[in-house]
Amino acid sequence: MSALAAPMVSALVSAVAMTVIVAVRYLAASGIFAWLTARRAPRAMRIPSGQIRREIGWSLVASVIYGLPAGIIAWGWQAHGWTRIYHDPHDWPLWWMPVSVLAYLLLHDAWFYWTHRWMHRPRVFRAIHAIHHASRPPTAWAAMSFHPVEAAIVGLFIPALVFIVPIQAGMLALVLVIMTVMGVTNHMGWEIFPRALVQGRAGRWLITASHHDLHHARYACNYGLYFRHWDRWCGTDAGLTRDF
Repeated sequence: MSALAAPMVSALVSAVAMTVIVAVRYLAASGIFAWLTARRAPRAMRIPSGQIRREIGWSLVASVIYGLPAGIIAWGWQAHGWTRIYHDPHDWPLWWMPVSVLAYLLLHDAWFYWTHRWMHRPRVFRAIHAIHHASRPPTAWAAMSFHPVEAAIVGLFIPALVFIVPIQAGMLALVLVIMTVMGVTNHMGWEIFPRALVQGRAGRWLITASHHDLHHARYACNYGLYFRHWDRWCGTDAGLTRDF
């Protein structure tokens, strides 16, 4: 094998492996919460025939769009030191570890809010975002049910961010866990978190299904991903649904 071919094969293997990981992560997370929904809130599973099949199909396409570039970046990080991901917690001050997680979530949330509002413009909505809103009501399987263009807009932000903002590898894994759990639980059609959290002080700033479900019902409101501050600042916060 030539000196050029070997790195290309390694990068391809990493890309395929990461795609499989993303797909399995989606199937596992959505499957677990869908099973929980069937046990705890079976009314939320009363959905049109074929909806879950479509959600899984689009989500697996999104897994490829997420996984291929992420795998190449992971290979470049390990082989060539690409990105600002670091292993040793002491490479940066220890206080930066939790701060970096918050920074990633805040930046991702800002990106999501504004691109999400853009995708609700009528022409863009019909061309791209309508696929996600075809899930009525949304289910745990709809968390990654996106048109390929939307999947790229939503899913490539974190991979781009690792080239700019330093983050310890374990903290990056935590960001991905938070992203996955909130993405799935926000679409379950019922509220998994306790009422004291959702309707308390934390609930005024954090997004859960009680907040995001209104977006799927009314469309022109509640655009955020993790936090409610952009909706509050921009007058698009419609509060919490009373249906849960």
